[in-house]
Amino acid sequence: MTKVIGVRFRTAGKVYYFDPKDIEMKKGEHVIVETARGVEYGTVVMPTTEMEDSEVTQPLKPVIRKATEDDSEKEKRNREKEREAFKICKEKIVKHGLEMKLIDAEYTFDNNKVLFYFTADGRVDFRELVKDLASVFRTRIELRQIGVRDETKILGGIGFCGRPLCCHTYLSDFAPVSIKMAKEQNLSLNPTKISGICGRLMCCLKNEEETYEELNRKLPNTGDTVTTDDGYKGEVASVNVLRQLVKVVIEEGDEKEIKEYKVSQLKFKSRHRRDKNKDKAEEEELKALEQLEKSDGKSKLDDD
Repeated sequence: MTKVIGVRFRTAGKVYYFDPKDIEMKKGEHVIVETARGVEYGTVVMPTTEMEDSEVTQPLKPVIRKATEDDSEKEKRNREKEREAFKICKEKIVKHGLEMKLIDAEYTFDNNKVLFYFTADGRVDFRELVKDLASVFRTRIELRQIGVRDETKILGGIGFCGRPLCCHTYLSDFAPVSIKMAKEQNLSLNPTKISGICGRLMCCLKNEEETYEELNRKLPNTGDTVTTDDGYKGEVASVNVLRQLVKVVIEEGDEKEIKEYKVSQLKFKSRHRRDKNKDKAEEEELKALEQLEKSDGKSKLDDD
């Protein structure tokens, strides 16, 4: 077993493990630690905990010390300097005529490096820009290109649900999201209706996926033939996944009637997963939409 503490460096950022040594740390306290980027100021999100050796990547870097009031003041000054650095970098981008959108500026705690995050449609030759910025800030400069998901995570906003974005408030990693998740939940496959403000599939599709998969296993497919508990045979017209209700088209003589039953009132063959060969046109649509997701790549914010 290995003793670790979990430290986060930005809101909803990735949690990194450090060796607490003999320092007793509580959740919410601030610490000074050494990372691949240099000395950093972080927030403890997981107090001293023992974890299996296999769950920890060795060697762990030790905590340097608890943050002092002076450290907190320095961190606050760094945040103010970042706003000025952002403004200067934006002016330099315009000066050099580069096709890039500046998203954020970030100082390391020890001021040994300034990182600028940007988005662009393709590769950008920013070598002259880096030289120009280095002459202004007199420190190491790093420009990091990020995707649209990362841009939204940094900037934040309000989702279609009316709440602050999950990625900006608590979601530390982007879980893979598939268009098939939307289909499993009987949502419209119109990209504008199932995409977040970043333009990619909404992360919350992943939240209820397991629940819908479990509930769907208990239901027949639309178009299946079922036998009702009152002796009728009919074809499934639609299903209500959450309420576990099924609408069945029943023929009585020359007339057809739609009746609603609880799934427990029906007999049918076990539900099979959708056959990929059943509707090739639909599968091609799914693949095309999923390709849009893959093109954005993984998050590039937490490569420390």
